[in-house]
Amino acid sequence: MSTKNRVRCVAAASVLALAALVGGAGAASAAPVSAAHGSAGAAVGPRGSLPGKVPAAFTNTSEGGPHTVDVTIDDGPSPAWTPKVLAVLAQNHVKATFCMIGENAAKYPALVKEVAAAGHRLCDHSVDHDMTMDKKSVAYQEGEILGGQALVNKAAGGPKAMYYRAPGGAFTPASRQVAAEHGLRPLNWDIDPRDWSRPGTANIIAAVKEQVHNGPIVLFHDGGGDRSQTVAALQKLLPWFKQQGYGFSFPSQTAP
Repeated sequence: MSTKNRVRCVAAASVLALAALVGGAGAASAAPVSAAHGSAGAAVGPRGSLPGKVPAAFTNTSEGGPHTVDVTIDDGPSPAWTPKVLAVLAQNHVKATFCMIGENAAKYPALVKEVAAAGHRLCDHSVDHDMTMDKKSVAYQEGEILGGQALVNKAAGGPKAMYYRAPGGAFTPASRQVAAEHGLRPLNWDIDPRDWSRPGTANIIAAVKEQVHNGPIVLFHDGGGDRSQTVAALQKLLPWFKQQGYGFSFPSQTAP
């Protein structure tokens, strides 16, 4: 059995065992409860602290308050591009949230540790970035979420993932509930310049500026291919945000 499948099996077995303990054997096969705002799990902070409860609803506020940008970076870590993104963030004194694919985290644990040591937050982006997982069973989704969480946390060596972002936005009510119950706030996005498609640096910059009033959470990528355009766009956009009076922070993990 591959490492990926072992992780999925262990994660799914853990969830089923927990369901059996809480509600009896029938609970493991019961239909998933809806992702109600009131159902929540304990939030695990970057160093293992427990600041509060995690709602299953998408976070849509920034910890920095109004006129704040929350930079999120997806699909890494990448030995080619994550260090370049980290350098641009450091030059501009900006902290970001890195949504990491579990298999990549396992492959490059030193990069995961470098990201966390620089004060950035970690986000579980599933085991292997299956963008069709919302069409698959709840057990499969559980395995992807909890397996990704385990791989990211193991690679980090102390700091914990605080959010869950579904690949390609392939969330379901059940997957958001599973994430919240395991301390991961479901994390969507407000600003999407589609940098993954490499539309050109100027187009990435223009898209972000056009969408900046949509909300605080902006989506970029450091994995999945050549990210030179993303790095170049960040070099221009981070100073521009500051010139416009924006601050930088993290998505709220516990606010409704």
